[in-house]
Amino acid sequence: MTDDAELVRLQKLLAQSGVASRRRCEELMLAGLVEVDGEVVTRLGTKIDPRTAVIRVEGQRLPPVSAHVYVVLNKPRGVVSTMSDPQGRRTLQDVLDEKAPERGRLFHVGRLDTDTDGLLLLTNDGEFAQRMAHPSFEVDKTYVAEVEGTPTKATLARLRAGVVLDDGPVTVSAARLVTRGEGKAQGRAIVELVIHEGRNRIVRRLLDHVGHPVRRLTRTAIGPVRLRDPKTGDLKPGELRELTSTELGSLLDSAQL
Repeated sequence: MTDDAELVRLQKLLAQSGVASRRRCEELMLAGLVEVDGEVVTRLGTKIDPRTAVIRVEGQRLPPVSAHVYVVLNKPRGVVSTMSDPQGRRTLQDVLDEKAPERGRLFHVGRLDTDTDGLLLLTNDGEFAQRMAHPSFEVDKTYVAEVEGTPTKATLARLRAGVVLDDGPVTVSAARLVTRGEGKAQGRAIVELVIHEGRNRIVRRLLDHVGHPVRRLTRTAIGPVRLRDPKTGDLKPGELRELTSTELGSLLDSAQL
């Protein structure tokens, strides 16, 4: 049972969460643009539990107040997607200790191959991590690969139609040719793939299967989360940032949390 002292006026919470000024938040409520747990709330002064209420403003999910941490890291190549390594290789924990020691204990959501760089989510929310890593929730992951040769339209269509590997079929949501190699890069190409699975080395195996071995691979997005920081631009290798409210809200919806 929730203690009344823990309840917060809805317009105050919206304002504190950065939605808009208190006055503008009241206007949004009166206009019927704010929902709590699936119900439109227009009565000013309505109190809610900020930790459990599912709030939407103009249809967009507002994450609940939480002590959990959600960050995105641009994992450099050569870093092992573990928090410790008996072989003494550089790990995610090493990166965190250098860049953000104040974050406390975090763990990774899924993993990236050691020789793959790019976007990786880190959190201390176990349920969120478990759901985000599970293929049944179908969160799209976008990869950009430098490959040998130049895939034809037929090859890209073959990928989009789905490929069967040794460990089962793989659904590819999108596949496109970004650029053809020129000059010293002639005989290579840049390809973008969108999939929602996280099987071991899945993108490398997919592209190798259709005759275009991967030379370099980067994950550029997970759902709405991209390496480009909305405020400061591209996230450099080894750097991390907190998820924005919009990004986190969308992922919570995807994970049905």
